[in-house]
Amino acid sequence: MSISFVHRVGFGFGSLKKKNKNKKTKLLLCSSGRLGTHDSSLGWSYLSLLSVEIKGVHRHPWPPCASGCSLVAAQLLRPLLCPLSGNLARLSYMRVKYLFFSWLVVFVGSWIIYVQYSTYTELCRGKDCKKIICDKYKTGVIDGPACSSLCVTETLYFGKCLSTKPNNQMYLGIWDNLPGVVKCQMEQALHVDFGTELEPRKEIVLFDKPTRGTTVQKFKEMVYSLFKAKLGDQGNLSELVSLILTVADGDRDGQVSLGEARSAWALLQLNEFLLMVILQDKEHTPKLMGFCGDLYVMESVEYTSLYGISLPWVIELFIPSGFRRSMDQLFTPSWPRKAKIAIGLLEFVEDVFHGPYGNFLMCDTSAKNLGYNEKYDLKMVDMRKIVPETNLKELIKDRHCESDLDCVYGTDCRTSCDQSTMKCTSEVIQPNLAKACQLLKDYLLHGAPSEIQEELEKQLYSCIALKVTANQMEMEHSLILNNLKTLLWKKISYTNDS
Repeated sequence: MSISFVHRVGFGFGSLKKKNKNKKTKLLLCSSGRLGTHDSSLGWSYLSLLSVEIKGVHRHPWPPCASGCSLVAAQLLRPLLCPLSGNLARLSYMRVKYLFFSWLVVFVGSWIIYVQYSTYTELCRGKDCKKIICDKYKTGVIDGPACSSLCVTETLYFGKCLSTKPNNQMYLGIWDNLPGVVKCQMEQALHVDFGTELEPRKEIVLFDKPTRGTTVQKFKEMVYSLFKAKLGDQGNLSELVSLILTVADGDRDGQVSLGEARSAWALLQLNEFLLMVILQDKEHTPKLMGFCGDLYVMESVEYTSLYGISLPWVIELFIPSGFRRSMDQLFTPSWPRKAKIAIGLLEFVEDVFHGPYGNFLMCDTSAKNLGYNEKYDLKMVDMRKIVPETNLKELIKDRHCESDLDCVYGTDCRTSCDQSTMKCTSEVIQPNLAKACQLLKDYLLHGAPSEIQEELEKQLYSCIALKVTANQMEMEHSLILNNLKTLLWKKISYTNDS
């Protein structure tokens, strides 16, 4: 017996050909049906078939072996000759289907990655920010304690990007081997957008104020007028002006140069910088490390979110929000440590509530804006949405509105819409303490000791119900805040975790 292979490509019915001269019989081994049988639905269709010629073996005419003839030889040869034989038409269909879905997954995945990468490149523009600042520094327009390290020695560099908006660049950074957070402004808005920021943004930073020839006294008057517009007519604004001049003197030579004055003026337009200066001696406010133009470096915070675990954005895309919240609760400190962090937040609310230079409103109290250090002391990570109350009232009171939804700044500062005038009112509905308690509710109640669970829940809900318009609100504010702090301190005072 001799075996020869014939390669066929096409679709059709298998056949049994005889060659009278050599009495050869071609037996189709690799068909779309079972070996040696006829599939009525698919026939003997094939993409690439092998035929075996078996000398001296005579089989019945078409259909081959329909009468049940023995195909012992063919069955023995099939594993050697057709290791992938079987229903090739069905296999081809499955391959096409899997190939289609595979390419679909690759296409959708690539599109998502492209969109996210494009968003990342738009959000993270640290190189552009550095170029703008260094160009101004090298031409003598601006100056500051961080300028030389950023632009000359390059000992200040940007690390991980934390930006959430293109106009507010935020990076983890290293300055002379000390960790810090670098922030820089990029764009300019000529109008107030209550959905985004309440402060000017720069695309091309001019740094044209104060002008050349401005005296120190004139600069003091400029700063005083700015504070009066932002903070109201406070009696101690002159003290704040003197404090600003001390901060502006970056090289500590006792004089404020024109470049330093221009940097300070640009920074004073930013609420976060102003708040850092005002609260520089407070425990929960990050310290200012240095500045150059409107770029500034602030103290680093070890844990940059109140709770949860930081995941790559690619993974975040595929995690449902409900499961993400459950995950966040798993990756939190022990309850006594959470209580200590919560006390820190309550103390910060006290710091900005009727502080030495007026009241500031917390307009975004989300967990991502709060962090803590290795001792579990609360540290603010992002204070850009903490704005002077006087400033917000002046800007929002004449805003046109159709409903209360049009009278919102950030996510948490809401006023009401006066339907008679179709203008927003100036009074914010919810005080800072109520917003903080709303954030702390799930944070503290999860895993709270059973003996204080009921009392803690009661006090938190009383806190959330606080309204600015309530009678004797300030007294209620102080009472609820002190009761909460006392309850938490009593429970954790004698624990190691605290």
